[in-house]
Amino acid sequence: MDGRVVEELSRIVGAEWLYTAEHQLRTYESDGLLQYQGTPACAVLPSTAEEVQAVVRLCAREQIPWVARGAGSGLSGGALPVKDGVLVVLTRMKRILEIDLDNGRVCVEPGVTNANVSAAVGPGFFYPPDPSSQIVCSIGGNVAENSGGAHCFKYGFTTNYVTGLELVLGDGELVQIGGYELDSPGYDLLGAFVGSEGTLGVATKIWLRVVPSPETVKTLVAFFDSTHAAGEAVSQIVQGGVVPGAIEMMDAKAIEASEMMANAGYPVGRAAALLVELDGAEQECEARFDEVVSICEQCGSDDVRVARDEAERQLFWKTRKAAFPAMGRISPNYFVQDGVIPRTKLPEVLERIEQLGEEYGLIVANVFHAGDGNLHPLVCYDGRVEGEADRAEELSGLILEACLDAGGSITGEHGVGVDKKKHMPKMFAEEDLDAFQRLRCAFDPDGLANPGKVMPTPRLCGEVPGPYRVHPLEAAGLAERF
Repeated sequence: MDGRVVEELSRIVGAEWLYTAEHQLRTYESDGLLQYQGTPACAVLPSTAEEVQAVVRLCAREQIPWVARGAGSGLSGGALPVKDGVLVVLTRMKRILEIDLDNGRVCVEPGVTNANVSAAVGPGFFYPPDPSSQIVCSIGGNVAENSGGAHCFKYGFTTNYVTGLELVLGDGELVQIGGYELDSPGYDLLGAFVGSEGTLGVATKIWLRVVPSPETVKTLVAFFDSTHAAGEAVSQIVQGGVVPGAIEMMDAKAIEASEMMANAGYPVGRAAALLVELDGAEQECEARFDEVVSICEQCGSDDVRVARDEAERQLFWKTRKAAFPAMGRISPNYFVQDGVIPRTKLPEVLERIEQLGEEYGLIVANVFHAGDGNLHPLVCYDGRVEGEADRAEELSGLILEACLDAGGSITGEHGVGVDKKKHMPKMFAEEDLDAFQRLRCAFDPDGLANPGKVMPTPRLCGEVPGPYRVHPLEAAGLAERF
């Protein structure tokens, strides 16, 4: 990178918050998806929206690509740096700016962790979207990925809780969309931005809706001899009109790994564990909880354990949330996939995943949000074995195709990033992808914000202001103008 640009970045954020040394940049070379890595020219850690704005303006002037990054806990390569680009790290922007519980609102900077939002408004209120990584993942990243979590079956995703955003657009302009209100007039720009994976700009201030904490919470875990039986219990619970706060399922491999880490007394060897949590008014919760226990037993569970107190409830959840990190105890490497299917297709898709694992000779553990059909297959492999990582990625792709065949989607809450962009044409027609690109160009005509993510092939913006200039990719025959 031009030394003149480096000096200017240093003046904007301060020399101590500009990283250019190789050992400093290694920290940022990937997000939670370790299979993809890249080294930026530099990383800057601004502390204010004005500093973010100045950095992006500089990038726009110099035509330097840039990527915004929060905690780096994403699982789709969405925060993968661009070689020779600028990485804008937002972890210093972690102030809670305003709490207005009378109106059920909180305003935060993008580097605030998900768990700290609920901590700031608790115990009377909480922020429902709760990714398993909530103690480390940042709200800015949650907005970029439209993150979900265990309780989104009842409460919805990030997009249901963002009421306003302050943004720095690709040209460095600072704008605000939305605010306190739930539904602003005009086009749904908030809806377009939430889940746009950093390709439309970067959020520097976020207004969130928070809700009153439920009067009571009751939690159980039921064990089954097959995932089919557990899946049937999920269908009957939902069809019976019960709306649990969460319904989570773990298969035998996930139980084995998690138990090794959490020591919650889960019986290793059982085919499936179903974690069900009801919350709400105490009288209704008590009555419906008995229905859930009865359904689990009718579907074949001979071991239903009800959390006796908050400590045991936390232990149940610790086991579930330990599933991802615990997988390292049974496999040196694993590939986390994220696909969605209609809930009623759970048994057949799980059987297909098992078949694929056998065909490839790889273990696939399953832990997922059963209530909304959001699967998280963990494809285990040994990276030291030549070619095994590639086979794991190939198998992960076939799992996504199984999700599409079942009428589902290639992503639920982890985004597309670099991981799944090659699968986008399996779900969208060219006309759809062109429409996505035109939306992106409306926000970022130069395509400098998080380039190379989401869209499957290099695409250019015909709406670039000023005289037409041949793009290097176009000249090389790798992209076309439309």
